[in-house]
Parts: sequence; structure tokens; C-alpha cells
Amino acid sequence: MTDQRTRTATRARRGRRTAVGVCLTALTLLTSLTPLTGVSAYAQDLTLNETGSTLLYPLFTTWVDAYTKSHPGVHITAGATGSEAGIQQVLAGKVHIGASDAYMSDADIRQHPDIINVPLAIAAQTINYNVPGLNGTHLKLDGPTIAAIYTGTVRDWDAPQIAALNPGVSLPHHAIVPIRRAEGSGDTFVFTQFLSYSTPSWESDHGYGTTISWPNAPGAMTATGNTGMLQTLQNTPYSIGYVGVSFTDKLAAAQLGTVALKNGAGEFVLPSKDTITAGAASLGPRTPPDERLSLVFAPASGAYPLVNYEYAVVSTKQPDPTTAAAVRRFLLWAIVPSETNEAYLDTVHFIPLPPHTWELSQAQIQTIR
Repeated sequence: MTDQRTRTATRARRGRRTAVGVCLTALTLLTSLTPLTGVSAYAQDLTLNETGSTLLYPLFTTWVDAYTKSHPGVHITAGATGSEAGIQQVLAGKVHIGASDAYMSDADIRQHPDIINVPLAIAAQTINYNVPGLNGTHLKLDGPTIAAIYTGTVRDWDAPQIAALNPGVSLPHHAIVPIRRAEGSGDTFVFTQFLSYSTPSWESDHGYGTTISWPNAPGAMTATGNTGMLQTLQNTPYSIGYVGVSFTDKLAAAQLGTVALKNGAGEFVLPSKDTITAGAASLGPRTPPDERLSLVFAPASGAYPLVNYEYAVVSTKQPDPTTAAAVRRFLLWAIVPSETNEAYLDTVHFIPLPPHTWELSQAQIQTIR
């Protein structure tokens, strides 16, 4: 019998989870990336264009600032347009790098065999809410209950399904306002993957993707980007939504609540460096050579269930060798293990790639020509 976790990825289908292994060293790569002069090896100015994931955007801009200071011949533009837009812009040849929380489907890969999906880091998503008087309490929710909120089956904060998960908590009798992304979003991909993996009825009726046919839940609202999700949550009492972990500090400043999610081991877990690492460690070793893998709803104890790779979606056929070399060099720099790079990741609550995935990402990047 085929393991459900190794099903092929398509929109409204489960993600791929298979296994492979390799081993190299960080020192060799780091040495190869260091120009002898300490500045750019390019004789003339060169511009790389990136757009896509709003979850990855805060980290990407940090990378760009650091990289361009030490490589003055290279200019990099970055945009926060959503994962789907990032992928589509790469497919159209309009940008060099598309940032995405979602990996491309098998169907899209067949149509675009020169496109690769390269993990750069590991991120996560938080489920947040604005319930007056309870934002300091980490309400407990599971996938089926969240799915019921987004279908409109569970409509009030004191519904029996929520009360059963939160004994002793005084829940208000007030309508829930579910918020979802308006644009094609990798956050939506990861969030609906979690609902699909944890709730069979959601998988069969709605599935997952950067965009899906959302159920018509009463009072539901939409927001654009993670910034829009945060602002809409903040401005809408009794709301609930999903936000990228890179916005954790802003969520805390806005005094919004964070859900303790039920994981695949039946535990209620908050997002943290340790729980995100546990989630990635549980499933990461299954990463195949093309690196399209879901890290959602890991079965391990202590694992946070909404974890994902952050991808650079790139064409292996660049316009010219100089551009190809610039793309390779930047991406290899971004993933090289170092205290400096880990400090960049810490600022947005990401974690670095484990050795197995790092080796696979290097191998994919080296195919860019």
C-alpha cells in the first residue's frame, strides 16, 4: 500500500515525501564563494530581479542588503507579490528568482522542465486570533476545528468543538471572522495542506493550493500579503487567520493571540525554534533530489505542524553565462552554513537547512547555466 505522504504533488493533492542522501562540506563551498578581492568578481554592474513570497520577503531583503554590500557590482531587486506571482513571473521569464513557500506541482514541472525548486531555509506559519480578553491565552485548536471554522460549520468562539479543546477557558459567544489571503499565496498552500492532511473532508472537498475554491463561510474576509493579514487581524475583533512566522515580532507587538496547534502526535504545540526544528527533522530526511517536499503535519513528538521549505524557483537556462553565474553565486551564498547566515535566519524565526537538504540545494543550484 502506498504511503499517503509520498503522493504526487498537484493542486488539491498531497505533497511528495520520499528519501535520498548525500554529503559535502560547508568549508569547501564557503571558500569557493569568497572573492580574492573581497568584492564583486563582475567587471560591470549586473542586476538580478526577485519577487514572490511575502513570508520570505523580510529575510530576502536582509540577504540583499548584506550581499550587495560585499558584491558592489551586483544589484538585486526584491518584491513581495505572493508565491504564486513569484512562480508565474519566473515562468514568464520576467524575473530571475521567484520566492515561494509552495513547490510547483508535477503538472507544472512537466510543462516547465527547466524550472527548479530550491529550498533556501525552513520557515513556518502561525495561526493567530484577535479575541478580546483572550489574546494572552494560547487557545488550543486542531485541524478539523479550524477546517470547520473556515467552512462555516463552527461559527462562534464558544462552539462545543472549541470549548472541548479549551476546558476552563471562558470563551465569548461571538461570531468568528475567518480571514484568508486574497491573492495566490504560498501561505495558503501550507495552511490548506495542513487542513487537508489533518481533515479528510477538507482534502476531498477543497484540497490545497496557492489558490483554492474557498467555502462560503459567513463573515469571512480576505487580506493581501502577510502584512495585510496582520493588519486585518488587528483591526477585526473575534477574527482568526494564518500568518508567516517572519511576522512573529509584529504579531506580538500587535498583542494578537497565537494558537497552540495539535500536531500529528496528538500534542498541542506552539511555534518555536525547537518545535519547528523537530517538524523539519521528522520529515526532512525524505527530501528527494528535486526537493519538492511537504513538511506539514509531521508525526513526531514535539513537532510544530505548520512547517515548510522556503523555495527559490529558478530557471536552469539563464539568458547568458554571466547572469547564470550571478544567480548561482547569490543562492549558494544564501544557504552556506555560517554563524552570520544563521543570525539572519534568527531575525525572522527561520531555521537553516539540515545538511541533507543543503547538499541537495547545492546540487540543484549548480545546474543553473
